[in-house]
Amino acid sequence: MELKILAIDTSNHPMSIALVEDDRLMAQTTLNMVRNHSVYVLPTIERLMDDLGWTPADLNRVVVANGPGSYTGIRIATTTAKVLATTLGIDLVAESSLKVLATNVLPDDKRLIVPFFDARRGNVFAGGYQYQAGKLVAVMEDQHCAFSDLMVRVTQQPQGVLLIGQSTPKLADELAKLPTNVTLAPADLTLPSTYHLALLGRTATPVADPDALVPDYLRLTEAEAQWQKQHPGQTAQEYVHEV
Repeated sequence: MELKILAIDTSNHPMSIALVEDDRLMAQTTLNMVRNHSVYVLPTIERLMDDLGWTPADLNRVVVANGPGSYTGIRIATTTAKVLATTLGIDLVAESSLKVLATNVLPDDKRLIVPFFDARRGNVFAGGYQYQAGKLVAVMEDQHCAFSDLMVRVTQQPQGVLLIGQSTPKLADELAKLPTNVTLAPADLTLPSTYHLALLGRTATPVADPDALVPDYLRLTEAEAQWQKQHPGQTAQEYVHEV
């Protein structure tokens, strides 16, 4: 039986949607927009499926980039994926948005791959990945940290570091003075590929309960932080159910 996959990534400015059959890319759209993901995500999915003659009933799996990144963007993608998976009764797989970005690098690159997203105030969301036997493996956990602290941590990597992410005005000064062993990837590698996202999720284990999936923000939103102050000892999942 052929596996038909819908992949969704709205975790940052680009909105990317792909339809994949087994390991073949059937359709993909990437729009580099600042906002309005909620307006375009479902119509884009519908248009791509119409172009292929697919119906929702044809889908076997939804794969979503579940964060970190934009609070609103992650929530849109995760909610859309959960609703589709639950409504259609199909598998739901969640993957790191940072890992998706790292897959833009070819497997023969032996450097430490450090994807990052601007998290404001001199901070970033970042992770560390390397290819081992042709497979992309996390060697440094996804984290929210100061960009300067990240550079201190990766400076001693003997094999070199490939930093991959979009430059922003607030990070421009830091990116202009990178350590000698750190290279900033070209701009054409900084857009996420939902084709790669689909391939990551193709053989991954689906979440046990789609309704229980929560976005991986790596830090609390202001609303969640306030809620936890008022509900000590309760979990993020309890917050999701209450709101």
